Amino acid sequence: MNSQTEKLRLHGAAGVIEVQRDAAAQGVPARGVAVIAHPHPLFGGTMDNKVVQTLARAFVASGWTAVRFNFRGVGASEGVHDEGRGETDDYRSVVAQLAPEGPIAIAGFSFGAFVAMNALQSLWGERDVGSVALVGASVVRAVPAALPEAAHERTLLVHGEVDDTVALSAVMDWARPQSLPVTVIPGVGHFFHGQLPLLKHLVARHLRAG
Repeated sequence: MNSQTEKLRLHGAAGVIEVQRDAAAQGVPARGVAVIAHPHPLFGGTMDNKVVQTLARAFVASGWTAVRFNFRGVGASEGVHDEGRGETDDYRSVVAQLAPEGPIAIAGFSFGAFVAMNALQSLWGERDVGSVALVGASVVRAVPAALPEAAHERTLLVHGEVDDTVALSAVMDWARPQSLPVTVIPGVGHFFHGQLPLLKHLVARHLRAG
């Protein structure tokens, strides 16, 4: 993401996990480690996705160390795509190795948001989850479980009004039974083209409020 980005290799259940880590901004109180998951690997998703990098920048500016990683079978990460099951294991493995203690934040974009929600189910109550940021969350191919009710006030769920990959109506149908608010950016599609600065602002504002 920048010249200070640290490149790491971790060991997961499927082998090597390729990771990039950015330290929290100087002069900002340190808040913990945010782990950010990327879009669907079978459709070109990687940790270098612009939305994922935007999330990382928002976390870094807000005092979090931001960790991005490639799911199994992507880049230098070993293994093959596992439809979310193994990817959730990858996510938990990154948390265990790079944030073994202290507060964590859970974040993801598209398929990565689906994986992040799966990881949240087991991490909530086990770890201090300070914040959750879910962008363009995939709720259609496989429907994620409802979020823990106590996590709602720490969760930001952002979606584009004209998302043609995950319809806004599907996200509303998933969120409605939970009374979980959805922040909608008007006129924006799945990849938030032209509105990444606004997305960063919304995430940073959520993190400040938290």
